[in-house]
Amino acid sequence: MRDRVERPPRLGAAVSPISEATWERALDLIAGADEIALACHVSPDGDALGSMLATGFALRSMGKRVVGSFGDRHFAVPRLLRFLPGQDMLVPPEDYPAAPELMMTFDSPSAERLGLIGPSVAAAREVIVVDHHRSNTGFGTVGLVDPGAAATAMLAEQLIHRLGGTLDRDIATCLYAGLVTDTGSFRHSSTTPAAHEMAARLVATGLRTDEIARELWDRSPFGYLKVLAAALDRVELCDELVWTYVTRVDRAAYGLPYSEVEGIIDIVRRTDEAEVAVVLKEDDEGAWQVSTRSKGTADVGALCAAMGGGGHRNAAGFTSHESVDDTIGAFRRLLGKV
Repeated sequence: MRDRVERPPRLGAAVSPISEATWERALDLIAGADEIALACHVSPDGDALGSMLATGFALRSMGKRVVGSFGDRHFAVPRLLRFLPGQDMLVPPEDYPAAPELMMTFDSPSAERLGLIGPSVAAAREVIVVDHHRSNTGFGTVGLVDPGAAATAMLAEQLIHRLGGTLDRDIATCLYAGLVTDTGSFRHSSTTPAAHEMAARLVATGLRTDEIARELWDRSPFGYLKVLAAALDRVELCDELVWTYVTRVDRAAYGLPYSEVEGIIDIVRRTDEAEVAVVLKEDDEGAWQVSTRSKGTADVGALCAAMGGGGHRNAAGFTSHESVDDTIGAFRRLLGKV
């Protein structure tokens, strides 16, 4: 496939930190592998799963055996992403290769964010990391990491292009889901001209962007409204911080899976009086998965990194095993030092 490739358009920031030698090393590893194990972070969003599946399609067209997964204890594709094609590539964590010949990770800043399949990183012969998080720890043996890219999907598209792949409808659907979710439908400050140019290439394949938007943002079960009401009923505004929480009891009352409450942060963060928004969501194991958003003044990526997590300046998260009060108290103390 690579013989057909001309110099690809560069995506992301004005100056990419990824050298041509690094790209060539990644392409050589892919060319020499018979089976490639793909992975993305736990509780995958559109960018993580979309980038992984899009790359999987390209690799399969090269004749590679492909398997993909994410390391959630209760393995299930979030309902909002079940429209994505290529899910026949996915296997539960227990069926994922323990020591892959070549492993590729997507949208994960650390091996720990891969959950149950994280140990495969240390056992793999080679690991290509495809990511755009500034908090990336530098794990893996080859890093296709560009914090200036608006989404990991932008790096996945460039990789597919360099492999000689073409944008068919399936690949474009997966990449578009990644691009629009991580740019907030092109509303976030990370959105670049290159992101809009990529969107144009994807839409030109014949995508029904209205249908994708409906799947991602305009659907929810009735129980979501009840759980949202409970979260908003207990919301608090403290100085420039607005926050609330969702318990697993809240969700259980309506049979609502954890993945359904991810979007509550996007409602809470609209508060005019708040610079930072936080939503704590109790998962099925009793841990608190904490989502944070900033309007630009506070670097929540750095704050969440201090809490053991990570992400971007304006959107990040972490996991807490402490109580709600202790967790939000620790976060507020850090925020007060900014």
